[in-house]
Amino acid sequence: MNFDLQELSGTFSVTDVVVAMALSFILSTLIGHVYRYTHRNVSYSQSYVQTLIIVGMVVALIMLVVGSNLARAFSLVGALSVIRFRNAIKETRDVGFVFLAMAIGMACGARFYTLAAVAAVVICVVVVVMFKFNWFALSVQRQVVKVQVPAGEDYTSAIRDVLIRYTTEFELVSTETIRGGALTEVFYTVSMKKGTEPGDLVAALQERTSGQRVTVLTGYDSTDL
Repeated sequence: MNFDLQELSGTFSVTDVVVAMALSFILSTLIGHVYRYTHRNVSYSQSYVQTLIIVGMVVALIMLVVGSNLARAFSLVGALSVIRFRNAIKETRDVGFVFLAMAIGMACGARFYTLAAVAAVVICVVVVVMFKFNWFALSVQRQVVKVQVPAGEDYTSAIRDVLIRYTTEFELVSTETIRGGALTEVFYTVSMKKGTEPGDLVAALQERTSGQRVTVLTGYDSTDL
């Protein structure tokens, strides 16, 4: 039985496959390193970064398989539609990196090698610049203040006096009873005055609330006394 390898392989050569796979791997690895370098939160996942590299190479392979054949394209769409992804993306920027890896893989698979290399480098540089210069960061940092007071007593005025002294603005979020109604817990969102430490606010509130528990949660740390 004879097999026509040329017909099965379409219009790409072994060199095309090697170059597309190698370049998609190199560029996807670059994207992975940039993601790891610019990641800020504690939700970093090694498997996610490895998946970025796999996605880039797989998309390049798919583009080689599809080529300009519409029948293959529709067949692949039908085959891939049965796949269901259940893992939620934790951060919005993670979606951007997935699309970047896919786009680079598509460019490599379509044999637009220069486009793939230039686009990957330029976009990665933009990501690093945004990280270094902290673009679009919100300068106003808000905190959550949680105060527990004995039930049946009105501490609203005392708490407001302290918040006026230590914050530039504050807003009552919620009030609820805890411990079977023995305590009332109130939540405020506040913006601390410049130079004010969370510990100062906690100490002042405890003086006004008979030493009850006070918690200040910020974007970077928390003071719980």
